[in-house]
Amino acid sequence: MNRSLPWTGVLAALATALIGSGWQIASRHGVTTSLGPLELAVLRYAIPALVLLPVAWASGAVLRALPARQGALLVLGGGLPFGLVVMAGAQWAPAAHMGVFVAGSVPLFTALGGWWLDGERPARSRCVGLALMAAGLAVSGLGGLAATASAWRGDLLFLLAALLWSGYTLALRRSGLTAWQGAAAINIGSTVLLLPLLWFAGAPKLLSAPLRDVALQAVGQGLFAGLLGLALYGVAVARLGAARASLSGALVPLMTAVGAAWLLREPLTASTWLALALVLPGVALAGGAWTARTASLRSRTTGSPRPPRPG
Repeated sequence: MNRSLPWTGVLAALATALIGSGWQIASRHGVTTSLGPLELAVLRYAIPALVLLPVAWASGAVLRALPARQGALLVLGGGLPFGLVVMAGAQWAPAAHMGVFVAGSVPLFTALGGWWLDGERPARSRCVGLALMAAGLAVSGLGGLAATASAWRGDLLFLLAALLWSGYTLALRRSGLTAWQGAAAINIGSTVLLLPLLWFAGAPKLLSAPLRDVALQAVGQGLFAGLLGLALYGVAVARLGAARASLSGALVPLMTAVGAAWLLREPLTASTWLALALVLPGVALAGGAWTARTASLRSRTTGSPRPPRPG
């Protein structure tokens, strides 16, 4: 392990991938059984918001000083709009597609956003990774059309969710917030956005669903995804940078596909395996794995550390 990649950041990124995969499977299970997207959103954001109220109170001055544009990007990209888009897509497309499209395209959009905002032109290896990811997304989408007529709707929503999450990643890097401050801002802001939706539509399935389903989603959505997932991802971005933190997404498609096949009995088609074979190395290359590796080897050879190429 390169010394420039702290173990705390690496472990946080791995834990984030595991939690993200579990959240995708839990969301697919929830919207296809006894709960809807709005009910899951209540559990996903209201529970962490209550837990993090002391953090928001103690960091009030910091949060108030956050520019309105950055705060909006944090909440839009990592909060309620992102969650509702993913959960709505999970009603039409299987969990394996969620893993491929969301985790597989976040590094693509993050790299393009960094190029546009900061002038971080991707290296050749990252361009190869982006091309592999695009090919994997195309294979998964075409396979979904052949298997399920409505899967394309979910796939498009997953792409929109990945675009939102990429904006959140770039905004978090620029905000200067700690991991817990960012989690508090996102969950409390999302809960505020939830209030008018609940006023007009309500969340009736929370009262009619089996208590076991509600408790399972409260733990998976609220405690793990809403609280620990956001905080750990903030640690990974702070310690590794946005591009390397998004590299953990290489594990999510495989874990989601295998987990959904095991827990939800969703079939693993040939197109899914082919998409995974393209997306997994694509995410790794797009995240800068090859660039970081060659920089490490170069520094060992010369005896003096050299920074990797931008991007």
